[in-house]
Amino acid sequence: MTKENTRAIVIATDIMAKHGGVITTSETVDAGIHPRTLYQMRDAGIITQLARGLYCLNNEHSISSDIAIVAAKYPKAVVCLISALSFHELTTQIPHSVHIAMPRGTTTPRLKYPQITIYRFSDDTYSKGIEAHTIDNVSVNIYCIEKTIADCFKFRNKLGMDIVLEALKLYKARKDFSVTKLMKYAKICRVEKIMRPYLEMAV
Repeated sequence: MTKENTRAIVIATDIMAKHGGVITTSETVDAGIHPRTLYQMRDAGIITQLARGLYCLNNEHSISSDIAIVAAKYPKAVVCLISALSFHELTTQIPHSVHIAMPRGTTTPRLKYPQITIYRFSDDTYSKGIEAHTIDNVSVNIYCIEKTIADCFKFRNKLGMDIVLEALKLYKARKDFSVTKLMKYAKICRVEKIMRPYLEMAV
């Protein structure tokens, strides 16, 4: 590899790091990175092509990067359930896929990587409790803590009650714990009767 190529890779690596380690082809072009440099970096094992037009630095990849990748490809996806619990630090579970909610009737996302688990929500339950966060310079929609816990009660048979109760216990230990907010989303998710006994014990 020539000195010129090496210098280009160093510059490209620095630019990608400033983008949080994940970058799209259009962003690399805008940043002045030649596509040839990307191919050289990929072949050298410096970066990994995660999806068409999407790359990440190998030493920067993380669960959060997986979330950013999905959000970049599918802006309508909302991070939910275990992935949202992980983001909010309300679980000891390590998500093996990115859990996302999609409105009914939309095209099903298809990605070779990362693995995704899709849940179809009704319009009302899909649109409530969404927060905008930034991960790796990508705008990511994630359900707030209270909506996430209500969703977990709704999908308790798939997740397991141990995960749900752990999340509730960890949330209870926080200063911003709010039964009012939890019940608000319990009503929206139609799990009010199911959640109420656990909340009464938590108070």
